[in-house]
Amino acid sequence: MAGLYFEEFEIGRTFDHEWTRTLTETDNKWFSLLTMNPQPLHIDSHAAAKSVWKKPLVNSLFTLGCMVGMSVNDTTFGTTISNLGMSDVKFPHPLFEGDTIRIRTTVLDKRESKSRPGEGIVTLRHECFNQDGKLCGSCDRAALMYMRSTGDA
Repeated sequence: MAGLYFEEFEIGRTFDHEWTRTLTETDNKWFSLLTMNPQPLHIDSHAAAKSVWKKPLVNSLFTLGCMVGMSVNDTTFGTTISNLGMSDVKFPHPLFEGDTIRIRTTVLDKRESKSRPGEGIVTLRHECFNQDGKLCGSCDRAALMYMRSTGDA
């Protein structure tokens, strides 16, 4: 499915994204190392075994990336200009290697841009749930979107 134009977003609409993803050991370690995060909780299974978690904890920025990335097909694929920012980022429950996540997105707000004619700002709340339905992450994202009338996308 192609993304939505500004006009197509309805405040309060919720997307339960079809995609699910099992987070692997490789995902966690590679992401941590590629982003220069040497935290032993993410990259050293033996050190993580001695932690309060007793096993490697999934890097929270990987979780954040999945929350946004897994929503793109239904919301912003080909219709976004840029992300303007993310706020209220929370990780209320840990994720571990082997967990499977799903994402839900809710449209919180939208407004036409005051400085960029033909564009609008949509605020989305992304939520990440594990295989047991526990909320493991959330964030509010402001996205600058094309309006259908501009035809620029």
